[in-house]
This record gives sequence, C-alpha cells and structure tokens, in this order.
Amino acid sequence: MLINCAAYQGGKKLADIDVEAISDYLQKPECFVWVALKDPDAGEMAAMQEEFGLHVLAIEDVMNGNQRPKIEEYGDTLFAVFHTIELDADSELVTGQVNVFAGKNFVLSVRHRAQQGFTDVRARCEREPELLSEGSGFVLYALMDSVVDRYMPVLESLASEIEELEDRIFEKHNLAASRAIIEDLYSLKRRFVIFQHHVTPLLDAVGKLIGGRIPQICAGMQAYYRDVYDHLVRLSNTIDARREMIVTAIQVNLGMISLAENEVTKRLGSFAALFAVPTMIAGIYGMNFERIPELHYKYGYETCLAVMAGIDIVLYFLFRRGGWL
Repeated sequence: MLINCAAYQGGKKLADIDVEAISDYLQKPECFVWVALKDPDAGEMAAMQEEFGLHVLAIEDVMNGNQRPKIEEYGDTLFAVFHTIELDADSELVTGQVNVFAGKNFVLSVRHRAQQGFTDVRARCEREPELLSEGSGFVLYALMDSVVDRYMPVLESLASEIEELEDRIFEKHNLAASRAIIEDLYSLKRRFVIFQHHVTPLLDAVGKLIGGRIPQICAGMQAYYRDVYDHLVRLSNTIDARREMIVTAIQVNLGMISLAENEVTKRLGSFAALFAVPTMIAGIYGMNFERIPELHYKYGYETCLAVMAGIDIVLYFLFRRGGWL
C-alpha cells in the first residue's frame, strides 16, 4: 500500500506525485523522490523495482521478510533493514521490519508489521531543508535515528518491570508467589534477549557507515551516523546490564525461598523440641518397671506436669531469643 510519494529539490518539497511521475522527477537535476510503502504486494514492489532499478536479491529480502538488521550495497544503492520493537497490551514485544532503499536520487521505505508510521520523520526532514538538501543520505539517517529512538521507551518499560519484580521479591509471600516471580523474571529475561537480537546486528551494520570505506550516499554524514551508533552502543550496554540484574534477581529470589524454607524448618524443629521433652518424660514413667523414682509419690503426677511445663517454658524463651520462634 502506498503511504506517501513526494519529490524534493534543494531541501524543499516540490509536490506529492503519482507513481507514474517518478521517472520524470528522477531526471531533474538535484531532485530526489521519497516513496513510503506499507505491506506492499508483489505488483507494487515490481513497479518500484522498475522505477528505481532495484536489485532482485534485495527485492526478495523485502518480500520474504524476517531478515536480520543489516546494511548492504547493491551498486550505487544502499539497502538497509531495521527492526521496529513495540509493546502490546500484555507488555509482549511486537517486532516489525523496515526496509530502506537509498539511491543517489531516491529513497524507498517499506515497512512490514510496524504499527507506527514515519510521518513524523518526514515532517522533521521537511523542517530542516539545509539537511534535507543532503539528499537520500540524510533521509536514511533520519529513518534509522527514529527507529533507534523508539527503542528507548520500550527499554524503559521493561526496566520498570524489573524494579517492580525486585520489590515483590522482598515481600512476604508463599511458595506459589515465589514461583510466579521466577516465571515473570524468566519472561522478562526472554524479552531482553529478543531485544538484544534486534539491536546487536544493527550496531554492527551502522559501524560500517562511520569507518573504513564510506558509501558515497553517506559521505559527509558520518557525524550523524556516529550519533546513531553511540545510541545503539548505549542501548546494547543497558540491555546487558539489565540482563545481569535479572540473573541476580533470580538468584536473590531463590535465596529468599531457601531462607523462608529454613525459617519453616527452624520453627518445626522448635515445636518438635517442645513436644519431645514431655513425650520423653511421659515415656519414661510409662514403662512397666516397679522401681521408678517418685513412681508412688503422692504428688508425682503434679510434679511431673510441672517439670514438663517448666522445661518447655525455658526452651520456648531460649528459642524466641535465638529467633527460631
């Protein structure tokens, strides 16, 4: 589906144009065309391939989808693949794909499964005519920068989940609640791993645009691409740090479960000791021997109960002082 198709010259928008008029504007000096598509069919991509002379392998990547983030050169055309990451109502990651063809006098962006569009990017570029006059190299940067900037709110949302789970770890809860916390932590760790898989390849790809042989389209834009690269490095480091926090939180939660189990064991042991002493005394005096001390004492029963109670009271206060009860 065609979202937008416009022609620019000298950093200023000339007009919104039809697909059939693209070739006419491509022939004008210092003019470039910016086309945006969403979930195109084979016919639309074939038309774009004919208009811009796109490589057949790049077209296959666009139509097949599920490509890793990358930046490749096909002659004078750069083909870039970015992944968008959004959160659904259940805080699960929803990934999309943005394919960008950047040539000397054109930019073609194709997005799949991405809910949020890039009208804000187009508006930003049109507000900065001095940069837009750089042509497709600046538009490629603007699209890439927008994709990377949209990672931050997602990362912050996941980070807030870590803080909530850390608070839950130190609350008093039962074994079922502890298991639920571990499940939530593993779910969060899985989402961070998915996040990392989308960020790291893009980090490597953008690195090709700021060092070594720079593509002609990106010449003079290294400072802008370096800014995107720095953002990706910070994102990658933050993701690594959060993943370590999750691993630590899991270990702490398991430790809290062990402490809770030890507390239960100590309490059970204390109560067992309180019952063990009277049971022992009663067991001794319940033996069928005739010569047991105080067996025929007039107040033997009361004395035995008093001794049992006295020993239990002493043990109870000793256990309370030791934190077992």
